[in-house]
Amino acid sequence: MKALGIRDIIGPVMIGPSSSHTAGALRIALMTRHMLATRPVEVTFTLYGSFAHTYRGHGTDRALVGGILGFPPDDDRIPDSFSAAQEAGLAYAFVPDPDTHTDHPNTVDVRVVDSNDDVIEVRGESIGGGAAQIVRLNGIDVLLTGEYCSLVVKQRDVRGVLSHIARCMADFGVNIATARLFREARGEVAYTVMESDDRIPPEIIGAIEANPSIYDARIIQSDRSENAAPPMTQEEAHRRGYEPTGFGADLAEEQAADLFEAIDFKSGAEMQDYCERNGLALSDAICRRERCLLASQGFAVDDTRHYLDHVIEVMRESVREPIENPKRSMGGLIGGEAAKLNAYANSAKTLVGPTLADATTFSIAVLETNAAMGRIAAAPTAGSSGVIPGVLLSLQKNHGFTDEELNKALANAAAIGMLITRNATVAGAEGGCQAEIGAASAMAASAAVQLMGGTPKQCLDAAATAIAGLLGLVCDPIGGLVEAPCQKRNATGAANALVAAQITLAGNEALVDFDETVGAMYAVGRALPAELRETALGGMAATPRACALCPRACG
Repeated sequence: MKALGIRDIIGPVMIGPSSSHTAGALRIALMTRHMLATRPVEVTFTLYGSFAHTYRGHGTDRALVGGILGFPPDDDRIPDSFSAAQEAGLAYAFVPDPDTHTDHPNTVDVRVVDSNDDVIEVRGESIGGGAAQIVRLNGIDVLLTGEYCSLVVKQRDVRGVLSHIARCMADFGVNIATARLFREARGEVAYTVMESDDRIPPEIIGAIEANPSIYDARIIQSDRSENAAPPMTQEEAHRRGYEPTGFGADLAEEQAADLFEAIDFKSGAEMQDYCERNGLALSDAICRRERCLLASQGFAVDDTRHYLDHVIEVMRESVREPIENPKRSMGGLIGGEAAKLNAYANSAKTLVGPTLADATTFSIAVLETNAAMGRIAAAPTAGSSGVIPGVLLSLQKNHGFTDEELNKALANAAAIGMLITRNATVAGAEGGCQAEIGAASAMAASAAVQLMGGTPKQCLDAAATAIAGLLGLVCDPIGGLVEAPCQKRNATGAANALVAAQITLAGNEALVDFDETVGAMYAVGRALPAELRETALGGMAATPRACALCPRACG
């Protein structure tokens, strides 16, 4: 299993509305773009499964075109990618094919013609949380994730080619993390895919293509390395005059890898024990883990704090815009709710206190930004992206917490999200809305407890209480869109987090501990019928009113 980092849980920073249908789709197209020798001039996207049903409402079409143009997942130009394609001379077409079975429900075939009239055909899958993988390349089954910098080599399947490629990687000082050969038949065309922790220099291509049995080679730099404030290598840090300090600053890669194994917390109990033995908050423990994880990959981790600062600013802007400038969503189901809530919260008739009123307004606002293809931070998913900013920004406004304190609270939330992702799921398609809103609510509850001075045990108890409060919540988006009831459920998740934190801070322990509660959530999610796990075939999505609003989704 891939070791999850803070950026995997608090992120990606992306253009909404869906981690899987927007950010993940874009990454497929972006990886395809990196495999082209020259600019694309014509592209056809054949959409399968869920992509075929909801590609317009989720902005999947705009994201795919943006990816082929080379836009990163958080690029403001994505909503206007059709116009950008016209300006760039790129012809594009979409072919929905909802009837053909594929291994994954979020699948797209991409056929691109470049300016040299070369053709590349790719099949990609969006596997959740903004992650994606290429599973077929020019008719040959492959596996390319985009998590690492990758070298893709098209070759004849003959002896000596693989050793030649590996020798070139070594000559250029590139460490090979994984190496795989994909072929249909012995002696025919094959592809070698090598992934590396390091950036792969463009100069390596000439050396590799010097072998007569190699047709061409392409470098696909990690798409995630384009996130805001990416980790710096030690060399980059020294060049910029920055000397990392603190825990693990001087660790060599092997030392960091060994230490990471010792603090790669597998459960809440392990993390709590480590915190109590070392007098640390959950945020400190997860940041130590992050430092070791990145140092083991040759990165200085001093900028994790800067990344979280960037996330806070993204969250703040995603709250502000809908209150000041309301917009309708892509699917037309929501828009303007945050402004109404903000006005009501400031009236004499408001029912609740300022912290809860603001948390409600702010969480609703983020989902408006998301649904209108604005920039948000998925935390842990785009569909649940309003819960954590709703809670943290309302606490900052009403209790005076600094951005530095919010930064640590976000790290705390990442610790809870990492444990849930590791031992259960945060995907609505797998565990229902309890896995998305429930996880976000648990993360926010724990972060709130830390902000208010609670102990690591209280943080975990609050997270458990928050999960229990939403246990069994189904995922039934109307029309398959991340709009309704998703928007109002983000507000429910924020309120639930504050309630769970209040209960815990008053001295009430969770009767069932965090780890067992996460296990129960996972079991409940697996027991939910498919109709109640993001398929839009049951629950609120199947009501007569919902079907009238989105008749195509109801067949």
